[in-house]
Amino acid sequence: MSLYFLKRRQHKHSVVRRVRSTFAASGTNPTNNRASRMAKNLKYYYDLMSQPSRALWIFLQQTKIPYENRLVNLGKGEHLTDEFKAVNRFQKVPCITDSQIQLAESVAIFRYLCREYTVPDHWYPADSRRRALVDEYLEWQHHNTRAVCATYFQYMWLRPRMFGSKIDPKRADQYRTQMETCLDFIEREFLGGGARFIVGDEISVADLLAACEIEQPRMAGYDPCDGRPNMAQWMARVRDSTAPFYDQAHKFVNKIAQDAATKHKL
Repeated sequence: MSLYFLKRRQHKHSVVRRVRSTFAASGTNPTNNRASRMAKNLKYYYDLMSQPSRALWIFLQQTKIPYENRLVNLGKGEHLTDEFKAVNRFQKVPCITDSQIQLAESVAIFRYLCREYTVPDHWYPADSRRRALVDEYLEWQHHNTRAVCATYFQYMWLRPRMFGSKIDPKRADQYRTQMETCLDFIEREFLGGGARFIVGDEISVADLLAACEIEQPRMAGYDPCDGRPNMAQWMARVRDSTAPFYDQAHKFVNKIAQDAATKHKL
C-alpha cells in the first residue's frame, strides 16, 4: 500500500475514534440518536370516538413508543379550527407530528411508525410475503370494512343525535345489508379455515384496524359477532392480545353499546 493511502486510512480511523469517543462521553449512541430525538417529539392527535384513533392508540400503548397526548374533541369541533388545520390540512384525526414530519391517514401512520421505531415484527412483518398480505387487507378495508361499518353507524346513531335526522327503514336495511355482506366475507375469507388472525398466527396492524372498525356498529345496537363464530373468537383474541389497552380504548364505546343493547331488548 502506498504511503499516501496509508496516511488517509490512518486519518479516517482517527476521525472515527474521535466521533465515537464524543458520543461515549455524552452517553449517546449515534445509531439511535435519530430515533431518540423523534421519541421526544412525537405528538399524537386523536379522539377515541374515532375508530382508527383507537387502533393507533392501542398500538402506541402496546409497543411503548413514547409520545405526547394531544386530544382533539370531535364533538366540540376542535378538528375544524385554524389551529388544528396548521397541524393537519385534512382536519381529521388521527394524525401525528414529530421533528421531521406532519402525517395524517392511519395506514400511513402505522407504516411510518413501524419503519421509524423498533417494534415487534408481527405488527408489520419484514418478510415480503407476510407484509404483502397485511397490506392487502389495509388497502381493501378502505372501501369495505371501514366504509360500510362507518356508514351504518353514522346513519343509525351519529346523525340522528347530531342533526336530528330521521331514519328511513329502507335505507337502514340497505346499509345493514352492505355491512353484513362485508362482515360475512371477513368471517369466511379472512377468518375461515382456522385462521387465528387476519394474517397468520400473530396479531398485526390489520387486526387492530379491522377490530376497531367492527366495534363501531355496536353503538347502534348491532352485534357483528352474532352468527359469526370465527369473528367472535378472533375479536376475543385481539382483545386478549392487547389487554388492557383494548378495553381502555373502547370504554366509551362499550358503555353506549350496553345501553343500546338494553333498549333493544326492551
